Amino acid sequence: MSESDAFERLVSQLDYPMFVVTTAANGRRAGCLVGFASQCSIQPPRFLVGLSKRNYTYRIARDADHLAVHVVTRQHTELARLFGGHTGDTCDKFARCNWHIGAQNMPILDDAAAWFVGKVLTRVDTGDHVGHLLEPVAGDAPAALGELITLADVADLEPGHGA
Repeated sequence: MSESDAFERLVSQLDYPMFVVTTAANGRRAGCLVGFASQCSIQPPRFLVGLSKRNYTYRIARDADHLAVHVVTRQHTELARLFGGHTGDTCDKFARCNWHIGAQNMPILDDAAAWFVGKVLTRVDTGDHVGHLLEPVAGDAPAALGELITLADVADLEPGHGA
């Protein structure tokens, strides 16, 4: 077995949490379902979000100073499916869900269990995705989140854009 085969076998068995990332720039809003995201520093607090270069959200995020990262529970699976199964190229996802303007004028999804807005500190080309290093500047989170949406919950989803 080659190293890449072993790596593919390993990562195909992991069940990552999924996030919905939204942003706004130049009078346009965008959002997508994201599986490449993680806290990457404790002090100072930092979070890394990978956006596919083929994604409408990435094209809006290139001009954005902030991103909003949302955690969605299984109670609101339809929200994850909306932001993962449609593209902003052809669909106004925000017309199909409840949301409001939050910190730094970012679109905040009302049905998210928790969210934070992060200032984009830098962008790093990681291959077919671009990593956005975020410094949290605002947010809302309950004491307990409940059952979060993971990759297994949306594995059957036909993405709005391929990676």
